[in-house]
Amino acid sequence: MNKWLILLSSLILIGCGEESETGLSFTEKGRTVPAFNVDSAYQFVSDQVELGPRVPNSTAHQKAIDYFEQKLRSYAGNNAVFVQRFETEGYEETLQLGNVIAAFNLNASDRIMLSAHWDSRPRADMDSTDTDNPILGADDGASGVGVLLELARMFRDNPPPVGVDIVLFDGEDYGESGDLSRYFLGSRYWSQNPPVPGYSPRFGILLDMVGGTGAQFPKEQYSVNYAPNLVNEVWNIAGEKGYGDLFLDEQGAAVSDDHVIVNEQAGIPIINIIHHYRKPNGVAEFPPYWHTQNDDMDIISKQTMQAVGNVLAELIYNRL
Repeated sequence: MNKWLILLSSLILIGCGEESETGLSFTEKGRTVPAFNVDSAYQFVSDQVELGPRVPNSTAHQKAIDYFEQKLRSYAGNNAVFVQRFETEGYEETLQLGNVIAAFNLNASDRIMLSAHWDSRPRADMDSTDTDNPILGADDGASGVGVLLELARMFRDNPPPVGVDIVLFDGEDYGESGDLSRYFLGSRYWSQNPPVPGYSPRFGILLDMVGGTGAQFPKEQYSVNYAPNLVNEVWNIAGEKGYGDLFLDEQGAAVSDDHVIVNEQAGIPIINIIHHYRKPNGVAEFPPYWHTQNDDMDIISKQTMQAVGNVLAELIYNRL
């Protein structure tokens, strides 16, 4: 077991049960919030896309794991990064997968979790023509990871006031449409096989499709059920910063995603910031490039990523 896992094991039972039944509470602390560098975050997205579709068992998939491990080790240190490798059965194939985990401020017993999925979809089932080939997943996968890698760089240069654990989930987007049993493979494995038994952060935040042009983030319904105070705090910060046109103060749809697995199987209150729309019948609708070959760098917006990064930086550095 890595040194950071041993250290975290000794800390998780201290100071992590502060959440009351009424939910999390937040106050402004008057701390300086470091600047979120969106050019750096954008480059992290571009780096992933340049590897090609990051689908299980591909060369690009393994190169991506190596890339994440190298980047996070440079920010968190060699003893604070862990690749949780595992096998699981796919469609007539055995998948070689890996969740990438990094811990910051290891001495802090009060911890939070930030996550995103890093794989891209093996098929473009929503495309009008090219349906069988994998997608680049610039927004659906790479954008959330890009924001988290930039936050990791910030944590190196400006240690956060609480412990922060970044978890990059693999295999979120593997399943065929309608077969939820083959989605969320990384979060399922992580939740059922926690690297640190009993891990209990104060809360978690999942980022999914947080880089698209014209993105809108209504309050996803599972998130509101799991951690309403956290949802309200994040959206209030966004409103204070002038991002009300992105973080919509309205009810979103219930979106099945990694956060549902983490909450239900690991018992961690976690919310999802995800670009979607709630149709009149309550069903989620996603942007037109979703699960198509158009999910490439052309639809990535620095303005969207800047807003998400600024909101998370304010929350972490000045509200906890």
